[in-house]
Amino acid sequence: MVLQSGTKQDLSYKLEIASRIKDKLGLTLVMHDLVDAAIVEKALNDKDSKNGNSANVRSKRSLAEILVEDYDIDHDIIYKTTASVYGFREISLDESDFQDNRIDFIKKMFEPLPEATRDYMISRKIIPFRYDPSNPYKLIFIAADPTDRMISAIARAMKVKSFDVCYAPLDPVSKLLDRVFPPENEFLKDLEHEMEFGEDDFEEEEFDEAQIEAEINKSLLVNLVEGMLIEAVRKGASDIHIVPAGSSTTEIHFRIDGTLRPWHMQEGIRPEAITAVMKDRAKNIDRFEREKAQDGFIQRKVDGHMIRFRVSTIPIVGSEYLYKFESIVIRILDDRQVITDLDKLGFHGRARQMFVKAIKQPQGMVIVTGPTGSGKSTTLIAALSHIVNPEVNVLTVEDPVEYIIPGVRQLKIGHKMTFDLALRSILRHDPDVVMVGEIRDKETGETAIKLANTGHLTFSTLHTNDAPSAVSRMYKMGIETFLIAYAINLIIAQRLMRKLCKHCKSPIENPDKLLLGRLGFSPEEIDTTTFYNAVGCEKCHHGYKGRLAIHEALYFTKEVRRKIIEARHEIDEESIRQQAIEDGMQTLQMSACQRAIKGETTIDEIARVTVEN
Repeated sequence: MVLQSGTKQDLSYKLEIASRIKDKLGLTLVMHDLVDAAIVEKALNDKDSKNGNSANVRSKRSLAEILVEDYDIDHDIIYKTTASVYGFREISLDESDFQDNRIDFIKKMFEPLPEATRDYMISRKIIPFRYDPSNPYKLIFIAADPTDRMISAIARAMKVKSFDVCYAPLDPVSKLLDRVFPPENEFLKDLEHEMEFGEDDFEEEEFDEAQIEAEINKSLLVNLVEGMLIEAVRKGASDIHIVPAGSSTTEIHFRIDGTLRPWHMQEGIRPEAITAVMKDRAKNIDRFEREKAQDGFIQRKVDGHMIRFRVSTIPIVGSEYLYKFESIVIRILDDRQVITDLDKLGFHGRARQMFVKAIKQPQGMVIVTGPTGSGKSTTLIAALSHIVNPEVNVLTVEDPVEYIIPGVRQLKIGHKMTFDLALRSILRHDPDVVMVGEIRDKETGETAIKLANTGHLTFSTLHTNDAPSAVSRMYKMGIETFLIAYAINLIIAQRLMRKLCKHCKSPIENPDKLLLGRLGFSPEEIDTTTFYNAVGCEKCHHGYKGRLAIHEALYFTKEVRRKIIEARHEIDEESIRQQAIEDGMQTLQMSACQRAIKGETTIDEIARVTVEN
């Protein structure tokens, strides 16, 4: 295991271990507190015993390989240290290294190589990167493992006069290889092949289970469903929508950067057949139940990563009564997309300061509000990741659990353990920090408030438009004002905005100053800011690529608490908002304006996201 940040092995203990470790890499890892000494010793013993039994040099593994593959130590920690110990230069890839000229060069270098050599280089993340600017005959390789024994043989196969090997981190090397050799979707290739031969037509008669069964058995449908799952992950979609559009037509859409985009229209196949194939692949869903909503899940390994898909089905009405149509929405849960670094959440200024202050309190409540899909869970996961450590017992109650958080005990909700029962049970489970997935009603709210008031730091979410309205919502649930005032540390309201593509954004020559004023820009900001239009290019979608967050942080100062307690029959949201602004709160609209001032989004996007505010 890698040592926890901030811990140090005892110096005398390290010196004792160091006296037994003769391997230069192992000694460096131990002395710099990168890997526990006991693990290094075990890995060295494994290296001696396993390599000693192998006569094949290529099959012998290095200490670095054993630590990464057998002990699950972070790849970059090990190989960055390896590069340093053995004198390999490190190259950090930047945006210019992903341009077409670089891609074309790498492709050209790969072309003459035998297929087996190409496959080895791709699997081992070895790239003929460029010629040395100071020596046009020297080829520079970059590799995630610069000590790979086969690189010299590869260089000879390429017939280069001289070569050098440099280390580069695993993730950028993998992304560069994906640009050079985009991963194929074998299911979609098979689907295209089968569609060349067409599909048999069917009679549009009454619902026929046997006919549906016959269509299900066609491999075309299996390839469509499996290919769809893979393609959605590779395109960075958050959701897949499968919607019947007629008796023999089904539309499939991907939600990317918050926007639904058409991906495929399948004609000539009954929607019920596609739905049945999808259900067959999902756990906890009955294929033959078509009259009620169902929830299930799928797991698939895509490009070496385990991806979870949360499947939701609901019956819908079609234009013809005899068809039993269902809509399917699949949420893609990719742990690689989870943000655990607070700096990457997009907080800035006072909002970040107040957020960090609130989550470091020993007790009290932090509530994140916003509509579905506004990134509330992402913010809470980042907050928990920031505070979790072996000395803190962190429990979560979610329905369903979307992402696994290391170091956190996440309660599993089911028929025997309901959400309410789980929430009551954790009070007896000695928690320090609790995350309640959502405040759903008065009972949930009061239990969360009780946790916050009895020495626990509590996180939760609520569906409201802004931070002050969260106070009003809880009051209308029936929670007393004095409980709300003294239990809550902070309410964060957030939204996700589409981010301008930096490759094609275009300055606006004469922006509408009246509109800008209505959106909250000051006259000085209007005069000094360059505003941009979304244009669109091959690298984005209609001028936008990716999303960014805007926040409104309502910290509970003495004045805010007083206004809540003094409320009688109704919470005065506007009064709370004005007090918070006086205390330094930046509203969602203000936060959005700051994004535009930085050239990150458009006026249209500000109006779309903050119009209700």
